[in-house]
Amino acid sequence: MGVNLSPITEAREIELSDLRGKTVAVDAYNTIFQFLSIIRQPDGKPLMDQEGNVTSHLSGILYRTSNLIEAGIEPVFVFDGKANDMKAGTIEERIARREKAKEEYEKALAEGDLKKAFSKAQQTSRMTPDILDSSKRLLKLLGIPVVQAPSDGEAQAAYMCSKGSVYAAASQDFDSILFGAPLLVRNLTISGRRKVPGKNVYRDVKTEIIDTQTMLQDLGITREQLVDVCIMIGTDFNHGIDGIGPKKGLKLIQKHGRLEEVLPAIGQEIPEYQEVRDIFLNGPNSDDYEVKPGVADMEGTIEMMTAYGFSEERVRAVVSKIEAARKAESSRKKQKSLDNWF
Repeated sequence: MGVNLSPITEAREIELSDLRGKTVAVDAYNTIFQFLSIIRQPDGKPLMDQEGNVTSHLSGILYRTSNLIEAGIEPVFVFDGKANDMKAGTIEERIARREKAKEEYEKALAEGDLKKAFSKAQQTSRMTPDILDSSKRLLKLLGIPVVQAPSDGEAQAAYMCSKGSVYAAASQDFDSILFGAPLLVRNLTISGRRKVPGKNVYRDVKTEIIDTQTMLQDLGITREQLVDVCIMIGTDFNHGIDGIGPKKGLKLIQKHGRLEEVLPAIGQEIPEYQEVRDIFLNGPNSDDYEVKPGVADMEGTIEMMTAYGFSEERVRAVVSKIEAARKAESSRKKQKSLDNWF
């Protein structure tokens, strides 16, 4: 879920065309959970094949990532590794929320309240071994690079971005900034109108980008200080201090400089703050990755997807679109390179 920094962050709306020719490291778990949450039937049930296997994530990967490639954007999916032990509390809370949402979903469904049922069903999504394995298999068949992070996928994506291996990190969470991503793209794989959680209000979803350096300059703080702000708010690795949100936390850091001065000034303690700092600033990363796209396996993709009940005709059309888009982008880059000689 990450830290919500929207009250102190201003993102810039962009079009997919602005990312043409770029490679973007995608937070795989975050994105697949989006697909599992959004791509559902009217009563809230996920898409499934005849055997009851969930296929919402496969639909998202097939159709939505193909739209990116058609726009000239090459995604690299970065998967989480072993979760840090300090994330155990957050994981337990997520499981409890999911179980509660499941009960509320079944109640709403029994009462015939499909709108509420759909909303609650979105909160029940979970990553099973089958969903994880089938996601990786489809991505590889489509020639989309898969990277295995040693721990948080966001941290690995941010590391790849900081090294210049990719243009930006893509995630819904702001944690990518804390992990050191110079550029964060949000809403890359979703579009259209989405319901605001807990309200009967819908808003247009636009792709947006945050330049970390510009953001920090506007706030008048460093990345290290932003991490301290978030530790006070509460992260996936600690609970934070009650009553402190982004704006109050920012003011405290702007006034006192760092947690070591803030905590005694407000009479509070966060025993584990140094460990949380280290996770964001010095967490484990890997250089064992490849970002160059491969070649889509047409027949392999068709064989896999038709086994899950997808139409061969539609799958073939999507893979053909991916192949054509990659050829067109390759030609465009070659022409651009030639033009630079004159």
